Amino acid sequence: MSRKLISSGSPFEAQVGYSRAVVQGDWCFVAGTTGTDPETKVMPDSVVEQTANALKVIGRALDEAGFSFADVVRVTYYITDPAYWDDLGQATAPIFGDIRPAASCIVTGLIKPEMKVEVEVTAFKG
Repeated sequence: MSRKLISSGSPFEAQVGYSRAVVQGDWCFVAGTTGTDPETKVMPDSVVEQTANALKVIGRALDEAGFSFADVVRVTYYITDPAYWDDLGQATAPIFGDIRPAASCIVTGLIKPEMKVEVEVTAFKG
């Protein structure tokens, strides 16, 4: 079974030693992705904007891997404040509203204080 590694060019990938996504057979595992704007490399203050940016990066990784959001079967949200849960839907519902993958949300600290959300997904094509 072939294995394909996908990079988004994040400096953390080389620094820590991971891939943005790994395709193994019919599965695609996308690493936790935070909300830095993929074009400007600026971290917005809004959790909604951070989530939208994370989903852009995830969408690109899925596309490069030959998958789409329609293939996502699992999503995990990591947020730094439980109050952000109420805002996440502004960015996630337009993408996952009809797909409705299994989901979890964990309240935790993230690597840098400006990071409010991290999103990871698993996709399957069978």
